[in-house]
Amino acid sequence: MSTPSDIDAGKGRTFPERVDIRGAKVYPFRSADELIDFADLNKGILVAVNAHKLLDANEVTLPIINNNIAYCDGAGAVAAAKIKGAPDAVKLAGCELWLKIIERFHKSKTFYIIGAKPAVHDATVERLRRDFPGIRILGHRDGYIKSPGERQALIDDVADKKPDIVFVAMGSPTQEILMSEMLERHRAIYQGLGGSFDVYTGNVPRAPKWMADNKLEFAYRLFKQPRRIKHDIDYIRFVWWYITKNF
Repeated sequence: MSTPSDIDAGKGRTFPERVDIRGAKVYPFRSADELIDFADLNKGILVAVNAHKLLDANEVTLPIINNNIAYCDGAGAVAAAKIKGAPDAVKLAGCELWLKIIERFHKSKTFYIIGAKPAVHDATVERLRRDFPGIRILGHRDGYIKSPGERQALIDDVADKKPDIVFVAMGSPTQEILMSEMLERHRAIYQGLGGSFDVYTGNVPRAPKWMADNKLEFAYRLFKQPRRIKHDIDYIRFVWWYITKNF
């Protein structure tokens, strides 16, 4: 898709200009509402950008970031955006953002839900219907796609049903690559959610608010999920880049 405009010419509203962080073009949104307003006007993929994604961006993932709506979902990304001239940039946690999107649009737009293990997926859909009465979920399936045929069938189904908003919780970069393929067939708001369905259904607890407020959420996740050590090493690497401003 074409790069989203920083200004919606139809309404004359100005949104923040993107900043370049290690080659990734990121929108330094000042609030979740501002991001949601922008996405509603400029359909595309909402890409959560954090230290891990910035350091691991490559020839496949960087174009997806730069041709869509990348936003700061990490303390490192926010700090870098501020250095790049966006002092009002804020962290927008993807596991909270998708629920704000649903809260805003569940009575006016349609949805398609993809991702997570079968039991978690089913629990997610069940809870969404309970938390947001009247929500129109046009289709859904778990994240365990076992063959190219299943993948193509999913892409075809999204294109056929034409939901307004598609959530994909499969982890990066798998979810971003799948969403980019879907976007070629059907323009909508897409958001990658990683493990957000596990958080929503209570299978994985979030860090206490005081830890999140003090930028220690990564330490809590490492304690709860030691296999995330690679992500946290990336965070330390990014801190070094941040200190030296070598981006």
